[in-house]
Amino acid sequence: MDTHGADSTKQQERHYFLLSELQSLVKDLSSSFQQRLSYNTLSDLALALIDGTVYEIVQGLLDIQHLTEKNLYNQRQKLHCEHQALKQDLLRKHKDALQSCKSHNLVLLRSNQQAELEALEIRVREEQRMMDKKIVAEMDQKVIDQQNTLEKAGVPGFYITTNPQELTVQMNLLELILKLQQKESQCGTL
Repeated sequence: MDTHGADSTKQQERHYFLLSELQSLVKDLSSSFQQRLSYNTLSDLALALIDGTVYEIVQGLLDIQHLTEKNLYNQRQKLHCEHQALKQDLLRKHKDALQSCKSHNLVLLRSNQQAELEALEIRVREEQRMMDKKIVAEMDQKVIDQQNTLEKAGVPGFYITTNPQELTVQMNLLELILKLQQKESQCGTL
């Protein structure tokens, strides 16, 4: 028996199975996305998915993304807690100063405290803005890393882009891959 022919037939059957599953999954997506996906793109995607490697790559990328998101969230929470503590300390200091203040200095003290509080709030807003910029930059870099990895793995539709329409297409392609992986793992075909 020709094992190469049997392997080739098996691969063709798997390709056909994946393609028909993708075609059925695409029907759940928006019509504008459906129009952007040619039969050839779906066929190429099915070919890329045959050996299961792309599933592993996508899962690895998702794990990295989730860890990054969690890490960035924790950094932002830590900054928020530091800011809350600074504000509490300042308010406590102000309260103590007010209690020991002579009445003729009260107006000046309140004015100075208001200025201190406003300065702290400006600092807090600026540090939060910087943190948010850092988070956006890191997540943008993750997207580029993912696009690059998937392009190198030969997944059709993936290349480095910041075009919002292309990013939507890529997110939909990822969704298709994940749904197909989930379906296959439930059926035990993986």
